[in-house]
Amino acid sequence: MKAPNFQYARASSLDEACAILAQHGDAARILAGGQSLMPTLNMRLSSPALLLDINRIEALRGITVDGDMIRVGALVRHAELAESVIIRRHLPLLSEAIQHVAHPAVRNRGTFGGSIALADPAAELPACAVALGASFVLMSRRGPRVIPAEHFFKGLYETERHPDEILTETRIPAQKPGTRYGFAELARRHGDFAIVGLACTQTEALRLVFFGCEDRPRLAREAATAKGIPAAQAALANDLKPMANLQGSAAMKLHLARVLAGRVLAALQTVPA
Repeated sequence: MKAPNFQYARASSLDEACAILAQHGDAARILAGGQSLMPTLNMRLSSPALLLDINRIEALRGITVDGDMIRVGALVRHAELAESVIIRRHLPLLSEAIQHVAHPAVRNRGTFGGSIALADPAAELPACAVALGASFVLMSRRGPRVIPAEHFFKGLYETERHPDEILTETRIPAQKPGTRYGFAELARRHGDFAIVGLACTQTEALRLVFFGCEDRPRLAREAATAKGIPAAQAALANDLKPMANLQGSAAMKLHLARVLAGRVLAALQTVPA
């Protein structure tokens, strides 16, 4: 199939991109890696009046250390994330999770910001952002907004981003000494979207974030405070309300979430603080 007709604009600066979005709003779609957008255009699941290409905006690139914060630009490719010494040293959860994101050809073009802004409920990076306590910087002509990852995802492909805003960067606290982390997912094939997945971190508190279960990454609060692995697994019945889809029933997803919780929590106990 072919994409519907649309106008095309390529911004060379963040100010120019914000001006275009202020004019076109919800009629525009932002093109970064295009690994999800282009298929939806070709299948006519999306029909924007304007496609805004942001790939030449240098301000959206780069992975940097800013004190105890890691800044990841929206245009950082998945492959860059996988190869980054900064990420391996300060955010090893991301280094592990990125190996599960699609396949090399997709990782060479797909972007960190694109995955976050798309908010696919089965994607790895949004769940990791919540587990890591990240915040997202959004820019428009009105100025910047900073939204914690925990409050950014609203539902199926829905976020707190307004139509005239661009996600410019993600700010993630660097892993503290003594922090443990865990990641696991179940998929039909390596690189497919997860049927169920789990990203977690543990410093003073444990953060368990499940993905692929609901319409957004879900922080399992009751399970995180349960005493012992069996109690945590049982508590997931209160934390999660899985949705049935082509991947499986709600009951199956809850069962798999408990399986992953058992595996990841057992592994955390064997990792030295």
